[in-house]
Amino acid sequence: MQKVLVVIGGSAEVIDTMVPYYRLSEDYHVVLAAPKRRTFYLVQHEHDPGWDITVESPGYTLASDIAFADVNPDEYIGLVLPGGRAPEFLRYDQHLLAIVRDFVIKGNPVASICHGIEILAMAGVIRGLEVTTIPPCRCDAESVGAIYVDAPLVVSENLFCCRFKRECAPWMKAFVAALTAQTERTTNRKQLP
Repeated sequence: MQKVLVVIGGSAEVIDTMVPYYRLSEDYHVVLAAPKRRTFYLVQHEHDPGWDITVESPGYTLASDIAFADVNPDEYIGLVLPGGRAPEFLRYDQHLLAIVRDFVIKGNPVASICHGIEILAMAGVIRGLEVTTIPPCRCDAESVGAIYVDAPLVVSENLFCCRFKRECAPWMKAFVAALTAQTERTTNRKQLP
């Protein structure tokens, strides 16, 4: 079974993380990667009309399977960067940035939602590409030369960017289609004489 890497960390958003985790687990071996192998607390973000910012409350816990330092990108066909506040801290992890660069350079599918764009921006892989994210992270994308598009799903080369958790269905559908195509290309290469 092909493997897909899903990044987690403290305060990763529940739906941004669990939707890809469960959807991808239907067809792939999902491996949860984090700065260390341990249990992380996820958070639930809600938009309350009385607040100017997102209201955050505790969500589930999720244990990582592997530390970023131990990841061999060649073992995976796809990468998911969930949102929440976790990317604010994860974007400084040099092992994670190397993983992201490897996936992008090799053309393997990379999915980002919400604050996940902060990791792509710090990795320096979105210059000149169209991307989307939540409006407050627009500056993270544009400050490194990406072209912000206010749309539910933006696909640029091998990047699949989504804004909000309510848009996870089309995001995952497009990402899974890319993973399927990646698997078929890999299988066809292996069958060549």
